[in-house]
Amino acid sequence: MSWLPLWLVDTILLILTWLVIGNIENYGLKRPSVGPLTLKNKQGKTPVLDIGALEKIKSGDIQVVPGIKRFGYGQVELVNGETLEVDSVVMATGYRSNVPYWLQEADLFAKNGFPKAPFPNAWKGKSGLYAVGFTKRGLSGASADAVKIADDISQVWKSETKQQNKRTTACHRRCISQF
Repeated sequence: MSWLPLWLVDTILLILTWLVIGNIENYGLKRPSVGPLTLKNKQGKTPVLDIGALEKIKSGDIQVVPGIKRFGYGQVELVNGETLEVDSVVMATGYRSNVPYWLQEADLFAKNGFPKAPFPNAWKGKSGLYAVGFTKRGLSGASADAVKIADDISQVWKSETKQQNKRTTACHRRCISQF
């Protein structure tokens, strides 16, 4: 992405995915309307498709259905009116951050569950509160946050314990030994 625009990288990824796993819409799985990197950057969502699950879907061991209207004993009624006998139901509902519900700190996180400040400045709140993994940049964003947090904790510890900064240049001592 350093050399190509986001839309082009997304297009390349979508073509490669289609070549490797085929058209997943044939199995009832809907593709997002935008590419994976745009989806991650705009909505903080990472599209994930487990290859083992996909094989089970292709073989018919797992059935993808349009939506469940209601559950009954050993069966489900779908939104299209069809009723299915089921052993188990796996619901893939997506991920939403619930941080605002349990964290009573209004400065760092917005109501949507993501930090108010944009990347790369979304990692630090007040009173020693840090956030990792909310960058909408995947593992590289989480890694960048973790490095900044480690540096900040180091600086806070040094200032609170009055630690002297270590010399950053080489220091050679003369060592004389007698045999």
